[in-house]
Amino acid sequence: MNSGDNGPIQPATETTLWSGTTSQWVHFLFYLMAVAVGIGCIAAAIYADQPLIAALAALPVIAIVIRWIATRCLKYEITSQRLRRYSGILNRKIDELELYRVQDTSLEQPLMLRLVGLGNVTIMSSDASSPVIHMNAVKGAFEVREQLRHAVEAERDRKRVRALEMDPAGGQQG
Repeated sequence: MNSGDNGPIQPATETTLWSGTTSQWVHFLFYLMAVAVGIGCIAAAIYADQPLIAALAALPVIAIVIRWIATRCLKYEITSQRLRRYSGILNRKIDELELYRVQDTSLEQPLMLRLVGLGNVTIMSSDASSPVIHMNAVKGAFEVREQLRHAVEAERDRKRVRALEMDPAGGQQG
């Protein structure tokens, strides 16, 4: 069999192109509010002379620790063939998206994230289990999105897959 356009798809070695995590900056307002509630509990305990109320200050601290660990355990990996999302503190979950299924990507940089060099990358796909994947507060979001876009095109070329876009109006202008 020849290696022309009708030949078999050549297997490719999968290489990691990028890996990263969500930044803790994504929870800045939550952390700020939790600290304010904790300080409020301590102030109320001092004012009311009720040391038991001060124990309530532990609740926001616990919430901060849990959210910090959960965010720390959220990892993304872009390979030459897939996008992987690792999540979970005690129970590990791995979601995979084949790159040839990616239909579109978008980049959003809210002011607070832009000030610290972060952004949100959203990936829309034809995957049934994960049609939309949000990579929130990632460093170098523009470069990550471009790297993903190039990897998607390369994987589509390798697999000889093209996206078919349907006109919702049925092909009629007007």
